[in-house]
Amino acid sequence: MRRIDYLSMRAEAEAAALLDADLNDLKAAATKLLSHATDFGAGTSFFKWLASFAAIYLLILDRTNWRSNMLTSLLIPYIFFSLPHSLFKFLRGEVGAWIAFVAVVLRLFFPRHFPEWLEMPGSLILLLVVSPEFFAHTLKDDWMGVAICLAIGCYLLQEHIRASGGFRNSLTQSHGISNTMGIILLLIFPIWALLTRLL
Repeated sequence: MRRIDYLSMRAEAEAAALLDADLNDLKAAATKLLSHATDFGAGTSFFKWLASFAAIYLLILDRTNWRSNMLTSLLIPYIFFSLPHSLFKFLRGEVGAWIAFVAVVLRLFFPRHFPEWLEMPGSLILLLVVSPEFFAHTLKDDWMGVAICLAIGCYLLQEHIRASGGFRNSLTQSHGISNTMGIILLLIFPIWALLTRLL
């Protein structure tokens, strides 16, 4: 009996040692991955694209079937601060100026033909085109723009959970899971960007 107990204890000790060694290897690999990703900023641009599309997705949901008392107009400055540079430069240029011009002309001279759902995208284009250099380049590329995105994401998540009646309800109600996941995706970019700036 003692021999079997000794052998089982020895096998458990060897298995525990192997598991500890594997976990240490995984920890080292994760540490290297994080250090390499922060050195090159590889994740920041991907998360910036992801956050921009998540904000656009939430804006579309708000205009279609997600009517709530939340301040979803905060998605416009969020998109402004998280829009990737190539898309920002494209929309801030001549193309954005023409889109803004058409939107203003439609809104001023043909208000009956200007749909309500176009007001937010029109506001975004106007914001992109006419924002001063201080907002367009200094704040957008600085940690302050990232902090604004984080504050907007936290506020929207808190308001969504409150409007749903709790965290559990926000994941179980109809349209709750897609909205909650979209808002959580809004938080990934600013958290990652702040971590890469701090590390």
